[in-house]
Amino acid sequence: MSDLARFDEAIHAPLRLRICGLLRRVHQLDFAVLRDTLEVSDATLSKHVKTLVDLGYVVSRKAASASRSHARRLTWLSLTEPGREAFDAHVRALREIAGTLP
Repeated sequence: MSDLARFDEAIHAPLRLRICGLLRRVHQLDFAVLRDTLEVSDATLSKHVKTLVDLGYVVSRKAASASRSHARRLTWLSLTEPGREAFDAHVRALREIAGTLP
């Protein structure tokens, strides 16, 4: 594998790979939107997000909703720069394994 490609066991888990793939495309995503998109429970998503947060790949922040009058706060998730780099390197590693790099 090249220096730019690095297989990452933590990211490779199917749900975490999907989480990173969805977060890679956006600046941030609401926990509930991510949960619904992935069609998993809060507990399942929380477990996988915690793993990514512990690795420094994802950051979670709570903020009040501008569109809601009640005090419930939304949880926003974002890939960190190290998370983006790890995800991109993992995708490159998968492409090398599959023989699809140019």
